[in-house]
Amino acid sequence: MISASHNPYYDNGIKLMNGKGEKMDDDLQDALEKYIDGETEELPFASEDKIGCTVDFYTGRNRYIGYLTNLATRPFDDHKVALDCSNGSSWMIGPAVFNPLGAKTYVIHDKPDGLNINKNCGSTHIESLKEYVKENHIDVGFAFDGDADRCLAVDENGEEVNGDKIMYICAKYLKGKGQLPSNTVVTTIMSNFGLYKALDAAGINYEKTAVGDRYVYENMKAYNPLIGGEQSGHIIFRKHARTGAGLITAIMLMEVMIDTQLPL
Repeated sequence: MISASHNPYYDNGIKLMNGKGEKMDDDLQDALEKYIDGETEELPFASEDKIGCTVDFYTGRNRYIGYLTNLATRPFDDHKVALDCSNGSSWMIGPAVFNPLGAKTYVIHDKPDGLNINKNCGSTHIESLKEYVKENHIDVGFAFDGDADRCLAVDENGEEVNGDKIMYICAKYLKGKGQLPSNTVVTTIMSNFGLYKALDAAGINYEKTAVGDRYVYENMKAYNPLIGGEQSGHIIFRKHARTGAGLITAIMLMEVMIDTQLPL
């Protein structure tokens, strides 16, 4: 995946996934980097008809939209939802998921031009979404980053709900439903101490890892928790994905709001 994640376009790099949809391990990435840099052998360059081209994989996009839509167990009717797509990966898929689920969807920063991704928008610049939610009396807003693996929320009062709070809300809800495997949430050392106090009060265990979703996922594979992530909104719902997926996070939070009939 060509991506600068939550950074400007000129920081683009490459994320490498294995056949299971997991981020490749460091040793293999290091070996590939040495190969590309010509440290092990000369890298042949493609020429003539061997040069590749880009192809719009629309069937894959449509399958992913269908998968996300089917994750919701109830309609989003009567809910006003704002999506800040950060002029990035979610600009098309976000509305294509929330509209069929019945939400009254308001979309901002959904016009990518190759240069404006993450520019004063999205999860790292959530101020405009806060104002938009307040001005338009919207029930909930979701801010994604450029590659849409992060999701932060904004409540009906325009207040930010970060990744720690999202994990707490979803974990407590699932525990009440008897659907929290291992009764554990995986966090990183960047999580706020308040999260741990809140989880203690709810009778939920937690793990702490180094910063980075890869370390969160490795812990989840070893101990089987359902939820893990970072304060930045990079959250993994292991039942549904092997990496962070902002739209899945948004759908899971909507499920809690609708089932409990409570505002965010």
